[in-house]
Amino acid sequence: MARGIDHLVHVVRDLDVARESYERLGFIVGAENVHPWGTRNRLVQFAESYVELLAIPEPDKLPQVPAGSYSFGNFNREFLNECGEGLSFLVLQSSDPQAEKAAFDKAGFGGLNVMDFSRKALRPDGRETEVSFSLAFARDPHSRHAGFFTCLQKSRNEIWFSELQRHKNGAKAIDAVVFVAENPTDHYVFFQTFAGVRDLQASSLGLRIETGQSDILVYDPRAFRDAFGVEAPRDDGLRFAAMVLQVPDPGVVRGLWHSRGVETRDMHDRVVTDAMGAVIAVAAR
Repeated sequence: MARGIDHLVHVVRDLDVARESYERLGFIVGAENVHPWGTRNRLVQFAESYVELLAIPEPDKLPQVPAGSYSFGNFNREFLNECGEGLSFLVLQSSDPQAEKAAFDKAGFGGLNVMDFSRKALRPDGRETEVSFSLAFARDPHSRHAGFFTCLQKSRNEIWFSELQRHKNGAKAIDAVVFVAENPTDHYVFFQTFAGVRDLQASSLGLRIETGQSDILVYDPRAFRDAFGVEAPRDDGLRFAAMVLQVPDPGVVRGLWHSRGVETRDMHDRVVTDAMGAVIAVAAR
């Protein structure tokens, strides 16, 4: 069964600067949340998914990682140190983390324990609540700087709120996420396993994985430059480089961004900008 997108992680050095940057782009940014291992986040919500803005203000709390375990915080610290700010994780929706772990293990993309955790969160009305998650990690052995896991939201009603989804720019959903690889087809089997999609579309541009909710695209560097008007980040394996958001009218977003001093470029049917190491594009579905 295909797994839709749950959220993306955009790791940054300063969470307040990230909040200001996303608000300038016309997004509502949620309250600051604290993880027990030294990271903090703010969420930019849509109806079925969100962007997680993540910073590491307390690196001394990052854990020592035993064999068979995985440290979300340490991965993001290494990403910041080696790559700078940018998109670090793609997270897909989970229905059964243990079954997903077993599938990842069998295909040679796992070997990591399921992680269960809870944290405090603030509702839009200011009341504190607790939210819980269960994560099953996958790893592409050729990609040091691209993280992947599935996420079972155990407290969905305590995270998703319609009042946090009424963005000034009109963004409704994550339409597509875009990775870059020198040879996209080298990652065919990994995405087949991770996304739970048997038939991937391969073309001269790269790969398209249709999840039924959003698309996962894997472009080669030239295709990425032609699509987004900027050079792709280069790496030995996959790099998560861009998100495409669904809006009613990209022209309205262009006008909003220009009025706020945001530089844009028109690329095919998309309006594109850059923010803290990530390419952000808007398009009408």
